[in-house]
Amino acid sequence: MTTTAPETRKFEAEVAQVLHLVTHSLYSHKEIFLRELISNASDACDKLRFDSLANPDLLAGDGELQIEVSWNAEARTITIRDSGIGMSRDEVVANIGTIASSGTRRFLEAMSAEQKTDARLIGQFGVGFYSAFVVADRVTVLSRRADQPATEGVKWESDGKGEYSLSQVDIPERGTAVILHLKADEDEFLKGWELRSLIRKYSDHVAFPIRMPKEEDGKPTAEWETVNDASALWAKPRNEISDEDYQSFYKSLGHDFNDALAWTHNRVEGSQSFTTLLYLPEQPPFDLMMGGRDERKGLKLYIKRVFIMDAAEELLPNYLRFVRGVVDADDLPLNVSREILQHNRQLERIRAACVKRVLDLIEKLSRDEPEKFATFYKSFGNTLKEGIAEDSANRERIAKLLRFASTKGEGAGQTVSLDDYIGRMDVGQDTLWYITADSYTAALGSPQLEAFKAKGIEVLLMSDRVDEWMLGSLNEYSGKKLRNVAKGELPLDEAGKKQQEEASKAAEPVLNRLKELLGDRVNEVRVSARLTDSPSCLALSDFEMAPHLARLLREAGHDMPESKPTLEINPQHPLLKRVESEGDPAKAADLANLLLDQAEIAAGAQLPDPAGFVQRLNRLIAGG
Repeated sequence: MTTTAPETRKFEAEVAQVLHLVTHSLYSHKEIFLRELISNASDACDKLRFDSLANPDLLAGDGELQIEVSWNAEARTITIRDSGIGMSRDEVVANIGTIASSGTRRFLEAMSAEQKTDARLIGQFGVGFYSAFVVADRVTVLSRRADQPATEGVKWESDGKGEYSLSQVDIPERGTAVILHLKADEDEFLKGWELRSLIRKYSDHVAFPIRMPKEEDGKPTAEWETVNDASALWAKPRNEISDEDYQSFYKSLGHDFNDALAWTHNRVEGSQSFTTLLYLPEQPPFDLMMGGRDERKGLKLYIKRVFIMDAAEELLPNYLRFVRGVVDADDLPLNVSREILQHNRQLERIRAACVKRVLDLIEKLSRDEPEKFATFYKSFGNTLKEGIAEDSANRERIAKLLRFASTKGEGAGQTVSLDDYIGRMDVGQDTLWYITADSYTAALGSPQLEAFKAKGIEVLLMSDRVDEWMLGSLNEYSGKKLRNVAKGELPLDEAGKKQQEEASKAAEPVLNRLKELLGDRVNEVRVSARLTDSPSCLALSDFEMAPHLARLLREAGHDMPESKPTLEINPQHPLLKRVESEGDPAKAADLANLLLDQAEIAAGAQLPDPAGFVQRLNRLIAGG
């Protein structure tokens, strides 16, 4: 019942701009309005619950805190009502007619900068109430503070076009009701099942019961039922949760038909309290890599069981984007928003705790459940490798979890850890040797391995595309250097150096002839300390990119600087002796270029002239 004549007021200029954008521009993710209004209602209940500790009279004999969502298809309205703290007239003006924060300006700047306007932005800058105008052409708010009489109720109403009306009304019960008069094309929100679905999606774990009318023949009845869980699984003690409960929650959380591989559930108490429930999937989602690094997946963020955002980027680094789960913080500052988190020490502590828990869980799998760890590594090993470059603080822990094929491993399986390698090192060896290639077979057959095989030195065989990039950040592990067998000059003892000098001096004639025959195709030709059986191989400088990776990048459209290779030869091989003794200059040139061609092929490089290679090979075969 209205007790005073309505007073019409204009919105502040910035609020008017927000409303204009909302009513004329926003079109995607419209359902966000229900989450925002329910979250506001939950906040109101939380505030009353807190204030009633000091002033029990605020509950006025009605201690039940709840949220009601109802609809009327004929009147085309949706009503979200709470039994929370409520608002006085001044608070209604301050909270709805004014936005006294810089968030409004940032919202306007973001919206004007967006080429594709999205309703999700409405929740990012503390202006969530106005999301109601995404679906409604008129909004009515009825509110009464818990500490005021029924006659002090407030009615606020607006069509979002620059003005709103205020009047005093009788409201028997404390709390706030927001009534949305839906636009003509928003019929989807006048269906009970659709509203229930949105509540379960966005607000299932709100701490207060969310009630809706039961339905008969698609129409609401006078009987009400609770439609949300209202008791978050992660908030329960672990000894009260079965494995089946954990798996069931994971499947609803990650939209996965498979069971989770493993999970970790922890509660941190202290000056900052929060709960984490984190899962490792068994298989990667099809879009983990297809979506690219900009397609973020990850944790759901709740604050006091109110859903804030999906795939919270700030809670886990990108290399752990495969992790699914929930973080529920008792308090986190929001950048005048529900979705944009401020970077601060509280957030850093939660992020560090999440990373630690995930790495702890993976380490436990590697130690106690090797079969599960093998399943995990097959699915997410390459993604985990990104952490070597991205997370310097945990680089050693991540490196400990990596697995590779090896010249002393079991076939192509990536089963050898860096610790395994160190445990097999000979006394005095201070280097972990590896080679990168575009396949296991190419790595295993690389001529650069010959001297290492002959001496019984283990070499890790790295054939994943991410390996070369990762190794740019992994220079040592556990005090041991990592080196590519194909890069730089091999370290030799005094006897080896003397032998190398003598071999180079003896091979001067063939070295000089090769340099003359190959000309601009090579930077240098030298005697190799790597080769025992093959006639030639490429040698790279310490900071030169592996040829197979350079080829892949060129194929992907990247401009790669051209560099002349260094050719290493085995002067004892019959082909080199033939080059030295060949009297026909044309045949000698074919032999010299063939030595370089096959070295480039073995290294995974792209031949500059494939047709020329075929012609040279045919001439030599035909000529015997």
